[in-house]
Amino acid sequence: MNGDPVAAAPAQRAAVVFNPAKVSVQALRSAVAAEERAAGWASSAWFETSRSDDGLAAAVDAARSAPDLILVAGGDGTLRAVAQALAGSGISLGLIPTGTGNLFARELHLPLNDLAASVTSAFDGSDRPVDVGLAVLEREDGTTSDHAFLVMAGIGLDAHMAGHTNERLKRRIGWLAYSDPIARSVVGNKQFDLSYRLDDRPEVTSRAHTVIVGNSGTLTGGMLLLPDAVIDDGRLDAVVFRPGRGSGWTNIGYRLAFNRMLHRTRFGRLLASVTPKPRAIRWAQGTRMSVRFPEPQEIQLDGDTQGPVTAASLSVHHHGLTIRVPRAALEA
Repeated sequence: MNGDPVAAAPAQRAAVVFNPAKVSVQALRSAVAAEERAAGWASSAWFETSRSDDGLAAAVDAARSAPDLILVAGGDGTLRAVAQALAGSGISLGLIPTGTGNLFARELHLPLNDLAASVTSAFDGSDRPVDVGLAVLEREDGTTSDHAFLVMAGIGLDAHMAGHTNERLKRRIGWLAYSDPIARSVVGNKQFDLSYRLDDRPEVTSRAHTVIVGNSGTLTGGMLLLPDAVIDDGRLDAVVFRPGRGSGWTNIGYRLAFNRMLHRTRFGRLLASVTPKPRAIRWAQGTRMSVRFPEPQEIQLDGDTQGPVTAASLSVHHHGLTIRVPRAALEA
C-alpha cells in the first residue's frame, strides 16, 4: 500500500427534458434539486423543448451529455418524441407525466398529477424495459417519414378525435371532450377501403371505419380496447372496426363495454369462448403490420395527428426503452 487515497467515483448525473408549457419549471427544478441532494447526485443538465421542437432535438442533446438518467416532463407527445430519439440507447428514462391523457404513464402505474412523487420515482425507482412502436408513414407525394409511438397508432375515428377535439375543452374536462367527435363519427359512419398484412400472412382487403394498432390496450376512461396488448411482449395488437350499415355499432359497443369482464375474469373468458365472434370488430397480433389506402387517410400517433397518409408500416422494437417505475409497481 502506498498510502495514496482512493479516488472517489464521479457522482451520477441526470438530464431533464421538459416542455415549459406543460409543467411548472420552478416546481420541477425544486423537486429535482431535492432528489439530487438526497441521492448525492451532481446537478442535472436541463434541455427545454420549443414550439419548433416537440422534444426530439432536446432529447438528442440530453443524450449527448452522457447522463445516467433522463427525466422527461411533458405530455404523451413530448414522451413520444423522446422515445424516437432514445430508442435503443439504453439510457433510463424517468417520466414526469402532465396533460390530460398520460396513457403510457397509466399503463406503467406511474404517479399522476404529483410532480414530487414522479421525480422521486425517477431517481429512486426500478428499471423496466418496454417496447417501442415504430411507424414509417408514406405521403401522397411518395415521401416517407419515420416516427415512434408508445401507446397507439390510429386511422379513422381515432385519428379524427386526435385532430378535431377542442383543445381548450380537453384541458377543462379531460377525456369527456372526446364525446362530441365520437358521436359525430358514429352517426356519419364514414368508412374507407384498405389493404393490410400482418407479418407474413396473406394480404387482406377490407372496408373499415377505424383501425388501431397498439402497444397498450386501455383508453382514457378505463375502456379496454386491445385486451391482449402487453407493453413489453414484443408484439403489436390491432383492432379493426367494420360496422357496415346494419347493427355493427351495437355489436362494437357491446364488446367494448364488456371487454374488461370478458378478458380479465374467469367467467368472462368462459363466456367469450362460447359466444360467436362479432364480424363488426376483429382483433389480431403480430410483430409488424403494413397498411395501404387507395385514398389518403388521417393517422394519429399517441394522440398527435400526423396528417393524411397513403400507406404505413408499423413494427415493434422489443425492449427499446428502459423506464423508471416505482419499486412497488415492478413488484406487483
